[in-house]
Amino acid sequence: MRHSATAEAHVAKTDDSTRRYRTIFISDLHLGTRGCQAELVLDFLRHNDVVQKLLRKVRHGARMIFVPGNHDEFARQFVGLTFGGIEIVRNAVHVAADGKRYLVMHGDEFDVVVRHSKWLALFGDWAYDTALFLNTHFNAIRRLFGFDYWSFSAWAKLKVKNAVNFIGSFERELAAEAKRRGADGVVCGHIHHPAIRDINGVTYVNTGDFIESCSLVVERDDGALEIVIWSTPYAQRQRERAAAGRADRPAEAEAEAA
Repeated sequence: MRHSATAEAHVAKTDDSTRRYRTIFISDLHLGTRGCQAELVLDFLRHNDVVQKLLRKVRHGARMIFVPGNHDEFARQFVGLTFGGIEIVRNAVHVAADGKRYLVMHGDEFDVVVRHSKWLALFGDWAYDTALFLNTHFNAIRRLFGFDYWSFSAWAKLKVKNAVNFIGSFERELAAEAKRRGADGVVCGHIHHPAIRDINGVTYVNTGDFIESCSLVVERDDGALEIVIWSTPYAQRQRERAAAGRADRPAEAEAEAA
């Protein structure tokens, strides 16, 4: 997925070292659905089961907050309760290491289709799942010819005028809500469009999704927020880097001999 210049400035480079972050924001995993990239989530967490890994982190002292979205509406009846150490809330305020306060919410509350046209929202979900199914087979053919992954929905979001207008309106509304509540920024998901940008003095942060973007947002120890793209498994990156290293060695040897 392409990002704006502002978002690109906040995209972290992945490497082979194990990193620890002060906070991790992940949204729109869509666990159990056809397009879910659970194996990449597991790869990022370096374990073999998403839920068990998260619960283990809670047992080891990590604070975990679950903000249900429109695909988890059933869980909203449990807002205010804690299960297995995981707090279920409608929204939260996160205080970063640099003292900035971020309103954390899923964001579907500001989607007029989800709020007022349930049937249209359901149709949209079906259309999106269908597009993912077709896109999966289309990309299988692309890989046979050596081409990278291409996302139709991501392309459409940036090319179709109505989609671009919707994203812009969504971002402005979330930023305005954060300002209304006295926060310095807002962290959300819902629209599957990762971004970190300033909107009228408010830091707007969208985690993206773990279906096509394979993105999340992390907070470093100094309070800075970054987008992490985890679309390539750790082991595959290691193999590619090892292969690149082997390819570079003959050239280096020739240079030394010369």
